[in-house]
Amino acid sequence: MNRIICGVDVSKDWLDAHVWPGGAAARFANDAAGIAALWLFCRSHGAALAVMEASGGYERLGFMLLWAHDMPCGVVNAKSVRRFAEAMGYLEKTDRIDAAVIAHYGAVKNTVPTPPPSAAQQRLAALVGRLCQIVGDATINKQRRSAARDAEVCASIEAMLAFLKREQRRLEGEIASMIDDDPLWARLERAFRSLKGVAARTVARLMAELPEIGLISNKAIAKLAGLAPFANDSGKRTGNRHVRGGRAGPRGILFIVAAIVAKFDPHLKAFAQRLQQAGKPKMLIRIALARKLLVILNAKARDARNELAIAT
Repeated sequence: MNRIICGVDVSKDWLDAHVWPGGAAARFANDAAGIAALWLFCRSHGAALAVMEASGGYERLGFMLLWAHDMPCGVVNAKSVRRFAEAMGYLEKTDRIDAAVIAHYGAVKNTVPTPPPSAAQQRLAALVGRLCQIVGDATINKQRRSAARDAEVCASIEAMLAFLKREQRRLEGEIASMIDDDPLWARLERAFRSLKGVAARTVARLMAELPEIGLISNKAIAKLAGLAPFANDSGKRTGNRHVRGGRAGPRGILFIVAAIVAKFDPHLKAFAQRLQQAGKPKMLIRIALARKLLVILNAKARDARNELAIAT
C-alpha cells in the first residue's frame, strides 16, 4: 500500500501543502500557529510523512515543529525536485503546483524521514556558522585596512578588527567547551586531530556541517561532501568524471586541510606524488586528496563511535 505523503512548498511567509494521493491542498502561515494547523491537516488526511525542500533556512521552523508534533518530516533537494517536475511535464510553476510536485516526488522517490538534529547539534552548527562569518568579516576588514589611507578610517578598522578577534576567541572557547563536554564529540576530536595538520576549527566544521561522518560508507560520505566523481560513459566512450553538488562548507575546508596534512602524512604525500607523476591536473589532485582525507576521517570516526558504543 502506498504511503500518503504531504508535500509542503516553503516560502518566507507561507506553507503550501498538498496531499498525495488524494489532492487535498491548503495554505498555512509559516509560523508556530500555521505549522500547528499544518500538522492537523496532515493528520486529518492520514499523511505518514511531510516532505519539503531545503529552502535556505525558511524550512527549519516547520521541520522542527512538525517533528515536535510527532509528524515525520523529510527534506529533499530543490534541484532534484525541479528536474523531476520537468521530466513529469509540470511546466507551470506556482506555490500550489510546487507542493503537489514535492508530494509526487516524495512518493516516487520513496523519501524517508530526515532525523531532526539534537539541541546540542543545532547550537554547535549555529556557533560554527557564526564563527565562519566572524572570520570572513575579519578577512574583509584586513583588506580594507591595507587599502585605507585616512588615519581615522584606519583607527575605526583597527577597532573593528579587535572586536572581531575577541568574538572569534569567545566563539572558539564556546565551541571547544561543547566538544569537550560531549563524550562522542570529544572522542571524534581526538581521532581527527591524531592527523597532524587537522586543527580545532576543522574538527568543529566537520562535526557541525557533516554530522553523518562515521555513520555512512566512504562512498556515501564522499558524495555528501561533493567529492565523489560521477560516471560519464556511453557505449564505448568513457567520459571524464566530474564532481558536483554536495555540501560546500566541508568540501572547501577539506581542500585546504588535505594539502596541509599531505605535508606530514607519508601516505597522503605519496598519493599526491603518484598523481603528479602521472600528469594529473592540479584540480584533480586537490579533489582526490580531499576525498582521500575524508575517507580516512570517516574511518577514524567510525572507529571512535564503535569504541564509545563498546565502552558504554
